[in-house]
Amino acid sequence: MNRINMLFKSVLLLFLAFAVRTANAQTYESVKDLVSRRVPWLSSSVIFSTIPAADGKDVFELSTHNNKLKIKASNANAAAQGLGWYLKYYCKRSMSHFGDNLSVVAKLPVIDQKVRIVSPYPYRYALNYCTISYSMSFYRWADWERELDWMALNGVNLVLAPVGMEAVWQNTLKKIGYTDKETKDFIAGPAFSAWWLMGNMEGWGGPVSQTLIDQQAALQQNIIKRMKTLGIEPVMHGFYGMIPTTLKTKMDIKVIDQGKWAGGFTRPDFLTTTDPSFKKIADIYYTEMKNLYGTDLHYFGGDPFHEGGSSKGVDLSSSAATIQQVMQDHYPKSTWVLQGWQSNPATKLLDGLDRKKTLVIELFGENTNNWEQRHGYEGTPFVWSNVSNFGEKNGIYGKLQRFADEVYRAKQSQYGQFLSGVGIIPEGIYNNPVAFDLMLELGWRSNHVDVKQWIKNYQEYRYGKSTPELEKAWQLLLKTAYSSPEIYQEGPSESIFCARPGIAIKTVSSWGTRKRNYDIAQFKEAVKAFVAAAPQFKGSETYQTDLIDFVRQVQANKGDLVYKDMMDAIQARDPEKFKASSLQFQQLIRQQDSLLSNNRYFTLNRWLQQAMSFGSTPEDKVIALKNAKAQLTYWGPDTNPKTDLHEYAHKEWAGLLSSLYLHRWEKFTKEQLAKMEQPDVQVPDYFKMETTWAERPDLYVPTLLPGKTLKELINRILK
Repeated sequence: MNRINMLFKSVLLLFLAFAVRTANAQTYESVKDLVSRRVPWLSSSVIFSTIPAADGKDVFELSTHNNKLKIKASNANAAAQGLGWYLKYYCKRSMSHFGDNLSVVAKLPVIDQKVRIVSPYPYRYALNYCTISYSMSFYRWADWERELDWMALNGVNLVLAPVGMEAVWQNTLKKIGYTDKETKDFIAGPAFSAWWLMGNMEGWGGPVSQTLIDQQAALQQNIIKRMKTLGIEPVMHGFYGMIPTTLKTKMDIKVIDQGKWAGGFTRPDFLTTTDPSFKKIADIYYTEMKNLYGTDLHYFGGDPFHEGGSSKGVDLSSSAATIQQVMQDHYPKSTWVLQGWQSNPATKLLDGLDRKKTLVIELFGENTNNWEQRHGYEGTPFVWSNVSNFGEKNGIYGKLQRFADEVYRAKQSQYGQFLSGVGIIPEGIYNNPVAFDLMLELGWRSNHVDVKQWIKNYQEYRYGKSTPELEKAWQLLLKTAYSSPEIYQEGPSESIFCARPGIAIKTVSSWGTRKRNYDIAQFKEAVKAFVAAAPQFKGSETYQTDLIDFVRQVQANKGDLVYKDMMDAIQARDPEKFKASSLQFQQLIRQQDSLLSNNRYFTLNRWLQQAMSFGSTPEDKVIALKNAKAQLTYWGPDTNPKTDLHEYAHKEWAGLLSSLYLHRWEKFTKEQLAKMEQPDVQVPDYFKMETTWAERPDLYVPTLLPGKTLKELINRILK
């Protein structure tokens, strides 16, 4: 009997050993697939296995043995971050929105001692509602697949993903009596869905077709499925009382008129939570959410009274409690994710919530410290984040050391117990990759980061290697455009080239700044040092992209000086001086356009081609193209020439500079020269120019300069 028992135990042990090996062999298949997609040369050399969480915190371990990389991790997300860590700090390889450096590493780098990294935070968060529209309006599955791979490699585990909400709203409104046309009149176009979902507008950029609605729903299903396999939680869009302004004409309901938003847009109404229809509509909304996207959802966004919406007569605490309760009824134990922006979320709103099921995203950490002034949002878990970019406008910018300082300070403060994570909240993500890399890495570091030291590793993995020239350049960049002055600034300093022409322009967009809060001469020295390394990086996409971007900034800075000469000439009523400075200014724009034509990330054509590929039918393509062009220029609406949203999302892009911005400045020059002879001269109708331009079907294919010519142009700009 003992022998039988021993034999049984032996068989059992062998079975268990086999089961463990089999389980380990199948561990983190999604991350293995990521390896195959992005770094296939590593596929046969990496082995994944599981380890327990570190006191409930995500953890990964790295080691090498017998020419194999071993990644042990507590979950798929930590495993992907471990892979990203190895690529960056051992292979000197990286992925970004501004180019990849993922070429084959001939010999597997050896890790001398096992690396163990524990994330101090439960959340590493990404995306702003605006990112969905300024960067991702026309994303298809291949774009989202790449985006999620990048996020996973950077350890992001919570992502705002309000894609496919058109179908939820369509099904909801249909069940309360809306016609197809009435529904589509409410839904915004693809480049404006962010502001529709935030309750700032309705219908602008539409009407969308059924094809597009179905396309986005299918896309969202793929996004959610992939997120789950990579250990990423989607933040869906919850029901918070936003309803069409037309609903009050169909139902006897009590609403709060939300007034006007920027640009003169009419906001959707807020349905009071005490109205019996609130729960009825919310129940339909969440039922349709489940039908489309499942029950395995745990985070929901949605901000009542966002950016100045009226809460007059509303019991905020009671309303918040109702909004959260109906969310819990449909998705038990879910978390309501709120934007910490301006005065939101109001203290009274938070008072009505179960704080354990609430998460506040502090958006504007590079300029504010609401987490401190609000005493850890009155004891609510929060994520420290930075916006860094508004409207995805070009500009070298990022208060890098402040990112590191503030995260560390918040963690060490008396409110540190409420700091639940870090995140990136850019309005546009195709810019300044260094800012995103640093911020997301802070989600895996407990120590206080010295950016002057950190940047040395960054430049190695960004370009594959470093040089003395790069070292000098990046240290000067940290002293200039990437410094952290205690100055309030909404995104990068703007380019005068992109401004709607005028006298003494202070801002290109309504809330931006033209002021350079750094020494532009020293910045130019940084760029010269960077360019000096060019012969060693001829085949590097990341280096070539940064080179174009840095030189672009030098030219934009020069534009400010020439614009001042133009204004001085107008003030002195000196037509010859004005004519000379204007011609010089226009030549700078032409040079900028030629420079940017040589990199796809700075071309209008890339954005417009994406819009054209987004639509499946001729009608869809027309809508998408108009959305893409309107967003860049006058923004909207069509009926408001004085809209304060014009140029909010301006871009220094090849094609846009030459086809619109240059012509506006040429009109301005003629107007001002005529005024010097006769004051009563008609002002050019720039709004008409912009709306006409947005209606054109042109795609503005860029013309590449020969290598020698491009080099000569760069040298002229840097003289």
